[in-house]
Amino acid sequence: MGFVKKCLVAGALGVAALATNARAADNLFVYVSPDAIGVNAFLQMGKAGIEAAGKKYGADVKTYESKTAAERLDNVNAAINEGANIVVLLGFEFNDIVKQVAPTAPDTQFLIVDQCFDERPDNVHCAVFREYEASYLMGVAAGMLTQSKKVGVVGALDIPFLHRYTDGYAQGVKSVAPDVNVDIRWVGGENPFADPVRAKEQAVAMHAAGSDLIFTATAGGDYGVFEAAKEGNFKVFSVDVNHCPELPGHIIDMTLKRVDTAMVAAIGGILNGEKKTMASLGLKEGGMDAMALEDADLASSQCEIAKHPEVVEKMRSVAKSIEDGSLKLEDPMFAK
Repeated sequence: MGFVKKCLVAGALGVAALATNARAADNLFVYVSPDAIGVNAFLQMGKAGIEAAGKKYGADVKTYESKTAAERLDNVNAAINEGANIVVLLGFEFNDIVKQVAPTAPDTQFLIVDQCFDERPDNVHCAVFREYEASYLMGVAAGMLTQSKKVGVVGALDIPFLHRYTDGYAQGVKSVAPDVNVDIRWVGGENPFADPVRAKEQAVAMHAAGSDLIFTATAGGDYGVFEAAKEGNFKVFSVDVNHCPELPGHIIDMTLKRVDTAMVAAIGGILNGEKKTMASLGLKEGGMDAMALEDADLASSQCEIAKHPEVVEKMRSVAKSIEDGSLKLEDPMFAK
């Protein structure tokens, strides 16, 4: 049984026990975002996840949005002072904060989603994703569909973690089309995860240089790339949630990250008394996905990939190989 399923079962048992000894109000879950949520689909999933967890486990929930590094620390401390028994944090921005705060608040459980660190205290838990598996599938599709023999990918910031998107995509492209060139560019700047203007500039330049298909992994900047695709009449791949209905005719497919599902499952494990839980979720565990793999929703998704059954078949075949281990992918985050 996979981690998610085990935690859901364990969480249900834990909640049943809690229900006999405590009122719902005795549980408070707080989600602290690293930046303002706005149109950032990834951060929106965090809010949806904490609300789903609160509903499932009978807890009050709150969301604290951060805009600066100082606010992140203030919000974490505020959650502790308010009596939260579980504080959920999204992203690498919280690693140092948790290292500092968690040992001073042993009665508070911390769940870091999308990042982790070594030598954690018992009250720090992690849920991370193997993003490169789904990014590889986007590359497979791009390699099969490109007409110009040149494709691109825009990442938010040149850090090891985000190479799971850029390098995973490039490896997927090369697996089916070794002669295709992959152009990798970064948003950078002062606010790389929420800068649609700079993201759009990179996409426009990349398209002008010959890339006919562009993968965008820029969080809040994705909308800038979408705008560029509409104006320049090219197609893109995206991340996190299905954006196809927002830009019909221009989005081929996207990596789907089940942040909300992972949060609910991990919180269930925490409520059941597990210590320093660590979950790594990929295609096999259902933590990562792609619209091409969705039998029930593909036809109504409005994604361009639905028009290419031969590509869908190939993506599904590759996904099965990743899941059963016959295709072993190296994690680009740790590649030398």
